[in-house]
Amino acid sequence: MRAIMLMFDTLNRHWLPPYGCDWIKAPNFSRLAERTVVFDHCYVGSMPCMPARRELQTGRYNFLHRSWGPIEPFDDSMPELLRKQGVYTHLVTDHQHYWEDGGGTYHNRYSTYELIRGQEGDLWKGHVRDPEHSSVIGKDLASPLFRQDLINREYVNRDNEHLFPQARTFASGMEFIRRNAGEDRWFLQLETFDPHEPFYAPQKYRDLYPHEYNGPQFDWPPYGPVNQSAEEIAHLRYEYAALLSMCDAYLGKVMDLMDELDLWKDTMLIVNTDHGFLLGEHDQWAKCVQPFYNEVANPPLFIWDPRSRKKGERRKSLVQMIDMAPTLLEFFGLDVPRDMTGVPLRETIDKDQPVRDAALFGIHGGHVNCTDGRYVYMLGPAEESNEPLHNYTLMPTHMRSRFSVEELSTAELAEPFDFTKGLRTLKIAGSGAHRGSNLDTMLFDLERDPAQRLPYRDEQIELRIKKAIVHIMKRHDAPKEQYVRLGLE
Repeated sequence: MRAIMLMFDTLNRHWLPPYGCDWIKAPNFSRLAERTVVFDHCYVGSMPCMPARRELQTGRYNFLHRSWGPIEPFDDSMPELLRKQGVYTHLVTDHQHYWEDGGGTYHNRYSTYELIRGQEGDLWKGHVRDPEHSSVIGKDLASPLFRQDLINREYVNRDNEHLFPQARTFASGMEFIRRNAGEDRWFLQLETFDPHEPFYAPQKYRDLYPHEYNGPQFDWPPYGPVNQSAEEIAHLRYEYAALLSMCDAYLGKVMDLMDELDLWKDTMLIVNTDHGFLLGEHDQWAKCVQPFYNEVANPPLFIWDPRSRKKGERRKSLVQMIDMAPTLLEFFGLDVPRDMTGVPLRETIDKDQPVRDAALFGIHGGHVNCTDGRYVYMLGPAEESNEPLHNYTLMPTHMRSRFSVEELSTAELAEPFDFTKGLRTLKIAGSGAHRGSNLDTMLFDLERDPAQRLPYRDEQIELRIKKAIVHIMKRHDAPKEQYVRLGLE
């Protein structure tokens, strides 16, 4: 038995043909839907990138206790558990957050790993002199991330597709598949940063979406309200479409290789993403802006399980990223640790057996969102101060930095949580928490309002969902202060 997880980043399901998009050129995603079970009610858990990957490895929510950060010493790591039980695990990725301060303990959980350099502002090539650049919307050299991205692009030419990090990532992943196709008991996580911003794709994929545009460079949207012209908005969306079509092409290469090597008979395939993205919907760009509408929170998911051999079917059951670790552990015949709150999806894949009645999702310090598949309830803080709120961690790092001395000066030791293996974590006031505006409580009925244009309030429905929130928070031993912050005392 073998398993391949093909993971994209920032994949908006509304832009995929299997989910109803009729203009994006992505024939391999359509082909994938014919070969797998397609999930309609997959929801994120913890946002954004590394919080989602902690859920992928540990099978439990991240956002109730802490913000962005590494794997903790007490965490049960799915690839490490597989490795220790004789399943070879290999990670191939160009997702540069793995080798920053806030992600540095994830990739070492695998038997081996390959890190492909050059995406976004990856600190890759060193240029002392500032790069030359023309007018760019929303970015300037004052941003180290943007400056580094311009430098990286000098080594990734639009007319040389093989130089792109995604192309190199898939080449390495497919090399692993081909080399080990005859071996048993291995798991490959083949993960590309694309179609994450900036939406920089080879010219041949841009040529799939011809349009008139004579404005400044614009392939990296600012996080926040849309205030660009209609021409600029359309251009950016075409740039995302081009990068998505590139993702589709490389998905097709993996499927072709599975056909060639006859891997479908005994190899699980999971195609997923960490979250979606707002591309002008709700007059917003990006993903961390609150609230988390379904363009962000309801991503695509495709699974082929060679045991049931179900394909070309849809599933309505409510599933999440926390289910991936238990699903893979069960597939290889391993026990699921007690601290994993996700559920193996074997019976859900086979016959749409539900694994939960409701699911939570959010970002540390933001809404605690809850959905039952029909309603989405976005519960905001009871007070404008959004307090009390702490980070509970033994690995105090942000995305690209350590916690500062000033931040750590507030730290004290908390009592153990039921999943920390008896360890007391640091309790650090507010650090790294989401502090954005627009945290008003809202309710959406997806049956009547699938586009989430009409928030409303209904005391009876809200009370029912609040009870579900409390039940799930207790299941995850949420800090007592979260009940106070949310007015759930």
